[in-house]
Amino acid sequence: MISRKQAWALVALTLMWGVNWPMMKLSLSGMTPLYFRASTMSLGAAWLFAYVALRGERMWPQGREWGTIALLGLPNVLGWHTLSIFGVQALASGRAAILGFTMPIITVLIGALFFGERVTPRVRLAVACSAAAIGLLLWHELARLSGRPTGIAWMLGAAGCWGLGTVMVRRAHLTLSPMVVTVWMLALGSAVLWVLALALETPVPVASFSLPMWMSLAYGVLINYGVAQLIWFGMARDLPPATSAMSIMAIPLVGTLSATFIIGEVPHWQDWLAMVFVMAAIASVLWPRNPRTLS
Repeated sequence: MISRKQAWALVALTLMWGVNWPMMKLSLSGMTPLYFRASTMSLGAAWLFAYVALRGERMWPQGREWGTIALLGLPNVLGWHTLSIFGVQALASGRAAILGFTMPIITVLIGALFFGERVTPRVRLAVACSAAAIGLLLWHELARLSGRPTGIAWMLGAAGCWGLGTVMVRRAHLTLSPMVVTVWMLALGSAVLWVLALALETPVPVASFSLPMWMSLAYGVLINYGVAQLIWFGMARDLPPATSAMSIMAIPLVGTLSATFIIGEVPHWQDWLAMVFVMAAIASVLWPRNPRTLS
């Protein structure tokens, strides 16, 4: 059983990461994608670095750890955060969240294809459910005159990067804590994003930002790259597998529902049905096999 404190922390984490999807969409109404990612990620990494350093953890990688962290950061930070922000720009934020959370299924498939992990009936069910969800969302995008099926490609690419990065992290050998590794991945990734933003985009004058815009940026820095990360790393190792699965399944649901109130997006029936399929797929690959492990 998880404690009451862990339960409340998990609820808070699910709400924070779910609400982040429409908040990103709100930010993109007044800011270009790469500048948004570069600014929020670099500021978030800076205050996370200060927080973790004050706790007395060893902060500086040694020797080959620099190369390992940079390699891990390519899919986990640069790939996921860059591709997903273009996906959010092109799609409804709830739809982007649903596609982004096909990641657990992709992680299992990568393990099966490249690392010899067994393909179980659960994996086959997860793949079928994910394919159905993607088909529903792609059908809806193609059916609309203003549809952006390329947004689906962005999000699937982002989920693929996240899944690959997850597999790589599991096999990495580092002496630093996972939180410190994440801080450095964010710092290195934001440096690359600043270069790309300066080269490819025209900055929007800060004076033109509205109050909701400033609030959405603050949310990205303080909540998405800050408090949520601290909660996750503070409790991730202690969570039962079933509880982790429930949290991950709920995030796209929270994202879709909160988008209605934050930015006025109205989900279609394809979105709801696709969400059911994705939640079923996540449950298939993450739910414990032994009922005695459930809490």
